Amino acid sequence: MEPKTRSRVVCVDDEPQVLSGLSLHLRRRYEVETATSGQAALELLARQPPAAVVISDMRMPGMNGAELLAKASGAFPHTTRILLTGHAEVDAAIAAVNKGAVFRFLVKPCPPTELLAAVDAAAELHRVTLAEQQLLEQTLHGSIKMLTDVMAITNPVAFGRAQRIKQHVTALAEKLELAERWQVEVAAMLSQLATFTLPPETLEKVYYGAPLSGEEEQMLERAPDITEQLLGRIPRLEPVREILSGLNKPTEVPVSSAEPTHAQQQLARWAAMLRIARDFDELEAQGQSTAVALTALKGRAERYEPALLAAFLGLFGQRKEGDKVRDISVAALRSGMVLAADVKMATGTLFVARGYEVTPAFLERIRNFRPGSVREPLKVLIRAA
Repeated sequence: MEPKTRSRVVCVDDEPQVLSGLSLHLRRRYEVETATSGQAALELLARQPPAAVVISDMRMPGMNGAELLAKASGAFPHTTRILLTGHAEVDAAIAAVNKGAVFRFLVKPCPPTELLAAVDAAAELHRVTLAEQQLLEQTLHGSIKMLTDVMAITNPVAFGRAQRIKQHVTALAEKLELAERWQVEVAAMLSQLATFTLPPETLEKVYYGAPLSGEEEQMLERAPDITEQLLGRIPRLEPVREILSGLNKPTEVPVSSAEPTHAQQQLARWAAMLRIARDFDELEAQGQSTAVALTALKGRAERYEPALLAAFLGLFGQRKEGDKVRDISVAALRSGMVLAADVKMATGTLFVARGYEVTPAFLERIRNFRPGSVREPLKVLIRAA
């Protein structure tokens, strides 16, 4: 019995009869798509679900096979690449392999058994690579989530804000139907990391938009460098560091600069998404209503990508009128609930900021306090079905 979904294989050659032959040999095991040019192949590779393998002939007009696979390597790194060559092009194929753009090259004419064996190996490499990537994402994301949960208790102002920013970014990514978004979610969770070094009184001023002294302004200006130093010690966080460093960069690349790669464009877009979410939360934290904060964002439209800003504004137009805020006791608090207002101790000290999603560890901590130590009732957000 065949599986419900088969891996996609994209075959590229400017000769239709060659494409017909490739399809004939591969279509029993794979979902085969064909393209007669490098540009058409890149458009096919951009579709979902991601292609497992791309097979390209070397000699094609316009963009040759080595050039196509080099571009595919940057834009679609998980897609395994195979190059078809003639005897006279073996040196060029070996160079492409050595540069890392090609997994394997086959010399034409290629026997069907050899072709199938190569594609099977390439598809298996794609599967293993994706599995390792997912494991990395889940492990890294979970570890950072645990870190921020701990810090949310020790530094509730900063990490309550990080939690809200992450919720906005996730909602925006879902609206834009982005399949890959873990990098920007982790960046949102770590966006307030450097504020952990600020004195509590300075942090509260930043949170509520109060005027800062000259010394406090200098501390805040050093925050991005501190974040970079802290994250620079953690492997595999390069995309997250790039997103955070791009938060305050212009939304448009200067005309004189070189054309950005697909990866650079993706990182810049994630930074632009995070910038909108951060600025919106900053406005709300300063006491602005949601409507006023959204109007303020529209008033600074030149700071944001128009499509991203329009999508973010649309998030609030789609929210259901049935969303409600309910008052509950500490005893009624459950994991997964979202706090709609700051939670304070009886002394007035902030315990955890609004927007925080309750975790089992948080429940254990808040219930360890004596009755009356935490101000009740708590306000939680109840989403409409």
